Amino acid sequence: MSKRDYYDTLGIDRGASEAEIKKAYRKKAMELHPDRNADNPDAEAQFKDANEAYEVLKDADKKAAYDRYGHAAFEGGMGGGGQRGGFQGGADFASAFSDVFDDLFGNFAGGGGRGSGQRATRGADLRYNLRITLEEAFTGKPATINVPGSVTCEVCSGTGAAGGSQPTTCPTCSGMGKVRAQQGFFTVERTCPTCSGRGQTIKDPCGSCAGAGRVQKDRSLSVNIPAGVETGTRIRLASEGEAGLRGGPSGDLYIFIEVQPHQIFEREGQNLYCRIPVSMATASLGGELEAPTLDGGRSRVKVPAGVQTGKQLRLRGKGMPALRGAGAGDLYIELAVETPVNLSAKQKELLREFDSAGKNNSPETQDFFSKVKTFWEGMKG
Repeated sequence: MSKRDYYDTLGIDRGASEAEIKKAYRKKAMELHPDRNADNPDAEAQFKDANEAYEVLKDADKKAAYDRYGHAAFEGGMGGGGQRGGFQGGADFASAFSDVFDDLFGNFAGGGGRGSGQRATRGADLRYNLRITLEEAFTGKPATINVPGSVTCEVCSGTGAAGGSQPTTCPTCSGMGKVRAQQGFFTVERTCPTCSGRGQTIKDPCGSCAGAGRVQKDRSLSVNIPAGVETGTRIRLASEGEAGLRGGPSGDLYIFIEVQPHQIFEREGQNLYCRIPVSMATASLGGELEAPTLDGGRSRVKVPAGVQTGKQLRLRGKGMPALRGAGAGDLYIELAVETPVNLSAKQKELLREFDSAGKNNSPETQDFFSKVKTFWEGMKG
């Protein structure tokens, strides 16, 4: 049976460029790869045909011979110096497929193409949870924190090698950090077992860090907590995280703020709320009270006569300062009318006299029960 035209196999024109040929083969390889076509018995043969076509067309000399003589160029020793007995699939398969292996499967093989093995690895980022009081969030504060982690080894300066020596290129992977193995029709890429993907080996490891280039050590750091922070605020300290492996850059340290609840004030954004009880007499007759502020001061507040529970009085600019900005929120005083308890006999008698003498002292009560009466009459009708 005659062979299919190589250009037709890849679905390209005869004038296709080298980039177009490779792109077409990549597409065919993805489409016909046996791993993706378990239900198609013809996929493996078609995959081999695509590989054979690409092996010829990617080579300028073989392509020129094929364009002139067709398949006969590789039969009986003609033209392009081909192999007798037709196209041989073993080693050439690996050669062709490896050209696009990184494009097709690089992400699954460890995150990159050839030579991507890293000799130095960036250190991990660290998180530190810092609890502060609402007063500290109001004023801001300098803080000293103790951070456990790893630092660059001072003995070897982070190289991991002892006595001033330097790491050498890994002989197994030639510094790539990865090795490839041919398994049947597949090329498998794995992390180099000799250097663990670093691309380098150390013949004489540092005795202090055992070749890692870093050691465990607690550090004391100073950090400035700005005024206005709230729970969830994140402060980044660049390069204060874990030290890198074998001289790699350090990670970052992230400080997450948690503001503790306050016994007097509640916070919503930049505003503060304070619930202050007032006596029934003050609520009825009106008066003044002293409201605390978070800075430790006092503000005199007028209580209007006849005030009800839930009434809010605003003190402008007495809330939380804006984080890294100008201005501040407000302080809201919420009044709560307190019903008297533990009454003496005389107080009870006075309240009874007050209640019997009053007719229009409780307008909300009168309005509510008027609506209830209308509701009941409507239900009867």
